Formats: sequence, C-alpha cells, structure tokens
Amino acid sequence: MHMGSPLQLLVIAIVVLVLFGRGKIAGMMGEFGKGITAFKKGVKEGSEEIQKESAEAAKDVTPSDKDKA
Repeated sequence: MHMGSPLQLLVIAIVVLVLFGRGKIAGMMGEFGKGITAFKKGVKEGSEEIQKESAEAAKDVTPSDKDKA
C-alpha cells in the first residue's frame, strides 16, 4: 500500500482545516478524547467485575457441613 508524501498530507490537513474551521476541529477532537476515556473506563470496570465474580466463585468451593454428612 502506498503512503502519501508529507506534502500530500499537509495539503489534506489544510483543506480539512479550511472546510471545518479550527474551532469545529478542536471540538471534534475533544469529543473524540472523551469517547476514548469513556471506553477505557468501561473496559476497566468490566474486567474488574469479571475478576470479582471469579474471586467469589473461588470462595464458594469449600463444602458446607450439610455436604459432609
């Protein structure tokens, strides 16, 4: 796959800047950053919940007094 030259990338960046304006692009990047942060937080909470459930399942392995009789 052919990568664009730095000049081509610069021209594309200028065109995007002219079309959307600096404020609009900054706002979009801010929303993008918030989305990434929310995604990371969700992944972290999900993995913590899985670890908690597996720890609780490991505790319940001991037989109770009823099981011994």
